[in-house]
Amino acid sequence: GKAPDTSRTCTLRADRVRTLGGLDIALERQQEILSALGFEVTRKDGDLVCGVPSWRPDVNGEADLVEEVCRIAGLDNIPPVPLSRPDAVAKPVLTARQKRMVATRRRLADCGMHEAVTWAFLKKDFALLFGGGSREMELANPISTDLSDMRPSLIPNLISAAGRNVARGFANVALFEVGQTYAGLEPEDEELRAAGIRRGETGPRHWSEKPRPVNAFDAKAGALAALEAAGAPVQSLQVGKGAPDWFHPGRSGTFQLGPKNQLGWFGEVHPLVLEKMDVSGPLVAFEIVLDNIPAARKKTTSRPAMNISDLMPVTRDFAFVVDSQTEADRLVRAARGANKKLISDVSVFDVFEGEALGAGKKSIALEVTLQPYDKTLTEADIEAVSSAIIEKVAKATGATLRGQ
Repeated sequence: GKAPDTSRTCTLRADRVRTLGGLDIALERQQEILSALGFEVTRKDGDLVCGVPSWRPDVNGEADLVEEVCRIAGLDNIPPVPLSRPDAVAKPVLTARQKRMVATRRRLADCGMHEAVTWAFLKKDFALLFGGGSREMELANPISTDLSDMRPSLIPNLISAAGRNVARGFANVALFEVGQTYAGLEPEDEELRAAGIRRGETGPRHWSEKPRPVNAFDAKAGALAALEAAGAPVQSLQVGKGAPDWFHPGRSGTFQLGPKNQLGWFGEVHPLVLEKMDVSGPLVAFEIVLDNIPAARKKTTSRPAMNISDLMPVTRDFAFVVDSQTEADRLVRAARGANKKLISDVSVFDVFEGEALGAGKKSIALEVTLQPYDKTLTEADIEAVSSAIIEKVAKATGATLRGQ
């Protein structure tokens, strides 16, 4: 054996039993307790320097001395002290970006879609199909060859998940995900996006209504719902062409805010892409870039008074002949801008193409709703607004009124 170690000492500060143990015990009483337990106690500068007995290897510091004093004094003598409670309402803990993510998830779930959490990686062949697959996005040590690259989009993994569901007998699938995508090594190359896919039919078979196959407008509706929930100015968005290559070129579109800020894209996934991913269609998808949505303006503390008119609205129909490549949205926006005070709604209710219109032409019919607030509209008032609509649409798109 070896001689007992009697050289160990620990210092106990005078107020440490109170601050750490919660008991207010006089220094003399602390010294008395420790001495009775075999400690060699001396005072130094108002503190207790304690020589630790050789049979107490469990005592290694000041906290152990506090424990010994409290144990002898009685742990039941420690007074209960409630935690402090702030008087004011707790401040929000979520950032604006996190709130946007939560709101988008809730809205897409309300649309009947199921949230999926997929890998942030995918196989290189799929990454190449969706604009990725660069060497810098390869993982140095992937856990699997099917998870070799960082994902450039949320859509491919959702399509793969839909394929697994179809293989197990679930033909109608509606999935969404909110997460990060990666285009490079720089921080700005990482984007927060929300994406969703629908595959099969719009619902299960039912005697009251036959379901239809999903189409690009289902994807558009999902994208608009997500954009609205995320705080995008939906009424100011422009719908146009130019969706990525993995969409069907004639059954897809983009959402833009101004000429440069592209917020997302939607449409039917290209059949060749589905074939390479071994997933059958029909399958539509959408993806929005949450980071590209401008921050919402600060809300005012009071709401403006609701302006409800007791006068009957007036509707007028207009049929315009335009080039076959002209988007209907251009006509709608031009007609709405003819008189923003009176025109409350503009909608497309018919599109016609035929030999009677000539080659490369089509007819787009608009229904315009006029809502007066001050007085009932006269025929002259309605005629003035109608002329303004025709002039505005003609100037913006080169359209002519059908039948003239």
